[in-house]
This record gives sequence, C-alpha cells and structure tokens, in this order.
Amino acid sequence: MATLRGAFTALVTPMHADSSVDYDGWRKLVKYQLENGIDGLVPLGTTAETPTLDENTEEDKIIEIVMEEVKSFEKKTGKKVPVVLGAGSNNTRDAVKYCERAKKAGADAALVVTPYYNKPSDEGIFRHFEAVSKVGVPIVVYNIQGRTGKNIPTALLKRIAELPHIIAVKEASGNINQMMDVIAEIKSKKENFSVLSGDDSLTLPLLSVGGDGVISVVSNLAPALVTEMVHDALEGKWNEARTLHYRLLPFFKAAFVDGNPTSIKYAMNVKGLPAGAVRLPLVEVNDNAKKVIEAALKECNL
Repeated sequence: MATLRGAFTALVTPMHADSSVDYDGWRKLVKYQLENGIDGLVPLGTTAETPTLDENTEEDKIIEIVMEEVKSFEKKTGKKVPVVLGAGSNNTRDAVKYCERAKKAGADAALVVTPYYNKPSDEGIFRHFEAVSKVGVPIVVYNIQGRTGKNIPTALLKRIAELPHIIAVKEASGNINQMMDVIAEIKSKKENFSVLSGDDSLTLPLLSVGGDGVISVVSNLAPALVTEMVHDALEGKWNEARTLHYRLLPFFKAAFVDGNPTSIKYAMNVKGLPAGAVRLPLVEVNDNAKKVIEAALKECNL
C-alpha cells in the first residue's frame, strides 16, 4: 500500500434527536468530504462515538454506506481516497475481529488504538499489535495517552513498526519531541511508514519536521481548508500553510472546548451540516462553549 499522506477526516456519526443514527445524514457527510477534496476518511474512530454504536447493525450499515460512496467517487473521478476503518478495542480478540471486518469490507487500513483502561505493560501492547498485524490488513497505530492512560514510547513503537502490515502511526501524544523521535528513529528508516498528527493544532508543526499529514476533527467542518493547508506544507509552500494554520487556529481550539465530538458536532449543526445529537454519556456542549464555538466560526470565516 502507498504511504498515507495528506488530510484524513475522523468522521462524526450524525444522529437524530432521539440519538438514532442518521444514515441519510451520514451519506451526505461522506459526499461532502469527497466533493471538498479530502485525501482520506476515517469512520468509526473516537470522533464517531464508536463505543456507543451497535457493531452488528449500526456499524455495519455505516461501513456499507461509506464504502459504497467512496467506490462510486473513485470510479467517477479516478482519484483514490483511502478509507481507514476504526478497529480499536481493549480486548485483543475484538480488535482482531474488527480488523478482519475492515479487511473484508475492502478498507485500505485499520486504525487500532492502544488498549485502554487495562493499562497493559509494554510487552502486552506489543502482543496486542502483533495479534492484529497477523490479520493482513494495513494497520495504523493510534497513540493517545489522554484517552488510553498509556503512551507508546518510541522504543516500543519502533518494535511494533517492525511487525508486518504496520504502516503508520496517528500521533496524539501531544509531545512534539516524541513525534520528532518517531520520525528520526522509525520513519527515516522504514520506507512508506507515515506519521500523522492526531491533533489539529499540531499538524503544521509536525509537517514542518517531516510528518505526513493529519487525521483531523476540524475537517469534518472545513475539509477543503484543512486539505489545502496540509498540501501547501507538503509542497513546501510554508507561507501559505502558515497563513491557513493561523486562520484556523481559533477553531482548532474551539473544536475541543467542551469535548469531542460534542464541540465539532455543535459547530457543524450551526453551519447546517448533518451532525445532530450525541449519545450518553456525552451531552450537548454548555452555553459558554457555544459562545466560544460561534465566535471562532466567525473569526475564522468558516
């Protein structure tokens, strides 16, 4: 598989007021992303509220629709748009099952998060990724200590990256020094290994030191602008990329002001995109957060 590069959207799951999945809205959101030039799509990640979705009904339908729309778009345009399907679990057997589902669905890769809550040792984390790597679908390692309670140190990631089918890391540690170590010690020595930002606000800094792109929350709302910023940076157009970064920076912050995906969903609803409600235990953003989000939308001209 080719290196993952560019802007990928960590898609929300649109929901009706009764918190049922809005499948028509989902189809519209996928089309909106494709029509606005996004490089790739990441359904069923954290931003999708995946822990609250039923895997045998809702998740299967979500996968069916996104694969259908992407294949139709690719056939019509000739442009390849990778689908990286969320496949994370703190139960290794389930993670393997989800990777098998991604492979069967024709996804280009599976996004596998560090096992959360269990807080396994480094050896346990390695064996978890060893198990999913055996499925045969390309794997993107998702490192996000803030949600899992465990950071994947560079030495451990280097070991994981030597497994078959490990093609990338979504780096959401928030530690730019660690990200640079990953680039220096892994990306520079493993052909086609990608380092993708998991934080919108750190996308440009990561690109400036050799990163490959972003798995973005903000691109749910502004796919064209996020894609343009990333492409400018990848093409060495640093002034243009920096201008877009600072234009979007207030919204990079506002999109997480009262959690994710609650904040981005509110912003999307304000702009008329089909995001809708969130499911418990998530609740709608508070009134102060609404003001921050609305002000950022205005300031960023979104």
